[in-house]
Amino acid sequence: MPFKPAENPKCPKCGKSVYAAEERVAGGNKWHKQCFKCGMCGKMLDSTNCAEHENELYCKNCHGRKYGPKGYGFGGGAGCLSMDTGAQFQGEGTNGHFEPKPMSKAPEGEGCPRCGGYVYMAEQMLARGRGYHRRCFKCLVCNRTLDSTMHCDGPDKEIYCRVEQMVLCVWLRAIAYHKGCFKCGECKKGLDSVNCCEGPDRNIYCKVCYGKKFGPKGYGYGQGGGALQSDSTTIEGEFAPKPSAVDTTVIKAAQGQGCPRCGGVVFAAEQVLSKGREWHRKCYKCRDCSKTLDSIIACDGPDRDVYCKTCYGKKWGPHGYGFACGSGFLQTDCMSEDQLASQKPMVTIDTTVIKAPQGQGCPRCGGMVFAAEQQLAKGTMWHKKCFNCNECHRPLDSMIACDGPDREIHCRACYGKLFGPKGFGFGHTPTLVSTDAQAAPVHTDAKPANGPKAKDGKGCTRCGYAVYEAEKMLSKNRIWHKRCFSCFDCHKSLDSTNLNDGPNGEIYCRGCYGRNYGPRGVGFGMGAGTLTMA
Repeated sequence: MPFKPAENPKCPKCGKSVYAAEERVAGGNKWHKQCFKCGMCGKMLDSTNCAEHENELYCKNCHGRKYGPKGYGFGGGAGCLSMDTGAQFQGEGTNGHFEPKPMSKAPEGEGCPRCGGYVYMAEQMLARGRGYHRRCFKCLVCNRTLDSTMHCDGPDKEIYCRVEQMVLCVWLRAIAYHKGCFKCGECKKGLDSVNCCEGPDRNIYCKVCYGKKFGPKGYGYGQGGGALQSDSTTIEGEFAPKPSAVDTTVIKAAQGQGCPRCGGVVFAAEQVLSKGREWHRKCYKCRDCSKTLDSIIACDGPDRDVYCKTCYGKKWGPHGYGFACGSGFLQTDCMSEDQLASQKPMVTIDTTVIKAPQGQGCPRCGGMVFAAEQQLAKGTMWHKKCFNCNECHRPLDSMIACDGPDREIHCRACYGKLFGPKGFGFGHTPTLVSTDAQAAPVHTDAKPANGPKAKDGKGCTRCGYAVYEAEKMLSKNRIWHKRCFSCFDCHKSLDSTNLNDGPNGEIYCRGCYGRNYGPRGVGFGMGAGTLTMA
């Protein structure tokens, strides 16, 4: 039985079979992907803008213009006020397409340079002040669509592209070269639009070969005009003469007009200026170390010569201890070892022996305190080496220094031992230690029983003894010891969050204050937390 292929639906536009991989469905028919476009404007369609009428496809705008309502307010896809009757669509072209209307020509020199038609702002592309249609803005050789980044203006007033796959369109003569053939005619170096030069023999060269072959010859030319060479001067049987370096220092100048070092004539190509005098570039060196100079490190000496900064400092800079080498570090290169040993200071000056007036010097040694070694503590000035703990002699700084009542300074540990609170839980170490031979007391009185009493209103409000900065607590402009800053009734330690000042001048916790001075009655008392009849 002979093989019969399966019947496939036919595309209404081209009449060929439509397979599943390329089918587009509209109006119950199947179309090829490339045939699925508007029959009037040729726009590619999809499911969102497709309209079908009698096996013909249209976009929504063209369908509305051809088959939509006509009259005042309709037309143009029914989107604007128009009197369009669709008469221009009565005669159909081949395969549903219509020929465009002929373009109106612009006056000479005012239209598109390629087609001569009027160019409107919506489609204008500019090149050298001339406006092109967007569809006309293409390479003259390969017809590649151009933009402002890849178009090149040719000398024939046409536009060209730079590169199009394997073809390079050169704007020099609008000749197309293969990329593999676009190379120098002499050295076969690959070219591009930057280093390409067109020779008078209608061939292309790189810039170096072009300069050798067609550039000027003679002294100072050759290699593209960049070096001293003469490529074309050959003598039969001999090689071209090699250039020799000309020593311009042997060309003597008039007195006072040449290079200050060699006296030769200074030409512009090798001229270096220094204080209005002209030097050869190779003569502009340090007089002592022959180091090549520039405007950064050159120093003019009083002998009308030039030096580097180091040699200038050695020869003309200040001398003595701490100078030389440009005054940058302690060195004396111009002095012998015996002179250094004799002049080097051997005794360190002790400023503590310079006594100051009474009450103005260092509190510890009484010496004059200078600004270079000054340390401040409570308005008094100390020597840096005297600013240490009076007990353990540990060096101090502003973070660990504590001023004691004996007008001395201590570290925090020694201050706590001497002037800090005593008793259970206090002391230098966090463990319970009894350094006395007797057993530690079970209970110690929180209030001191000895020591100097402070003046009235100056000491602790509760015990009356002097209060120092390290243990001061404040309450309503009154000062307290840290150990005395507790509730008057229950002796609970207080802080700023649970402090209450009583009318009797004492301080209480919140609970005791509520019991003593809070409101009475049902719902009040015991810190106002329970119902009571207290």
